[in-house]
Formats: sequence, structure tokens, C-alpha cells
Amino acid sequence: MIKAVFFDLYHTLLGYDPPREELQAEALKDFGIEVNSESLLHPLVVADEYIYREHARVSLGQRSKEEQMAVWAQYERILLREADIEADDQRIMGLLGKMREFELKQVLFDDVLPTLNELKKQGLTLGLISNVDQDITTLLDNLGLTALLQVVVTSQDTGFNKPSPEIFQEAVKRAGVRANEALYVGDQYQIDVVGANRAGMKGILIDRIDYFTEVNDCPRLHNLMQILEYLA
Repeated sequence: MIKAVFFDLYHTLLGYDPPREELQAEALKDFGIEVNSESLLHPLVVADEYIYREHARVSLGQRSKEEQMAVWAQYERILLREADIEADDQRIMGLLGKMREFELKQVLFDDVLPTLNELKKQGLTLGLISNVDQDITTLLDNLGLTALLQVVVTSQDTGFNKPSPEIFQEAVKRAGVRANEALYVGDQYQIDVVGANRAGMKGILIDRIDYFTEVNDCPRLHNLMQILEYLA
């Protein structure tokens, strides 16, 4: 029986306003490249996968500014390559500079609060497991998540990054449940689903844009409310 449900933060509970694909399209327009913002959705996920792998290897906050810049340049390079846009160094650095000028407001997806409130109503322990290397207390307060999450575990306070089993194990320990009594929902297959499964939890993939079409060995949700089907 499921007693706890844990979530990833970025791109699972939290998105951006304006959406990143719109800002990327706007930045490209300044370089004479017109693209439909929706055509950047899948390229963004591929670039995100790269960032997640890099962060899992060594947290970005632990790297020098030069190393961080190199990682973000590669991120932009992957994004452009996946969108079939020429990715020369000058264009990449220009786009990085342009993206830094934009103000990204962090917002919850529309399905987050209804889902968390319903899960809490059912008596489940709710938690967060995130690869972040900074204090997110204020962010969670501002998003209205603090009162809904009983357990918050980050790579900053555990010293481990997903997909290492230790960060998942610390979360279930704090929740007072066994790993097989917990679900974990995230937007990355390898980092979130495979990592959670290896720790003994049941990993669930949230795939809002239908990117992971070939994944068939775990539940794949398009809306968080679908998690209610997996509580038995």
C-alpha cells in the first residue's frame, strides 16, 4: 500500500512564465532566425537531459564560473542542434547573453495544487526530492508548497545527487515509510525513474509534452492528477 508520494521540483511541479521555449524563440529572432516556439519543446528536453546528467556527476554550484559557462554553452549547442539550427560559437554565446537578460518567473503547473491537495486529503505523506545545491525554502514558501510538503530532501542537505540511491533512501527514512510504500514522480527517465526504482521506490514519469514515447517500463503521465490511479 502506498503511504508517501515524492516529487521532483523543476519541470515536474515547477515551470516558467513566460515558457522557456517562447524566450528561446524570441532570442533566436534577434539573430535573424524565425522558429515556432513549440518546435523547441523537444530540443529543450534533450538539452535538459544533458544538464541533469552533468549536475548528477558534479553539482553545477561546485564548479568554477568558467566550467559553468562551458556547460551552459553545451546546453545551448545541444538545443540548437536538435532544432536543426546552426550552432556556431558566436551564436551560442550571443544567445546565452540574451537569455540572461530575460526575467523568468517560476510558477507551478496548473495541475500541481489540485493534485497535492487531493493526495493530502487521502492521508498520504508528500515530499520533494531535488538535485538543487542551494536553499529553496523561500522558493517553496512563495510557491505555496511549504504547507503541503512534509519532507523536503535536496542534494545540498544530503550530499548526494539523483540518481544515487542515498538521496531517495534519505527521503523515505524522513517520511517514516519503507521504500516500496513510496512513489516518486519526475520528468527525467534515467535520473528520476531509474534512480527511484533502484532505491526500491516506484518511479513514475511525468511527460507533459509526450517526449518519452518509447518508455514502456514505467507509468507515464501527461497530467499529475493521473497519479491517483497508482495509489493502490
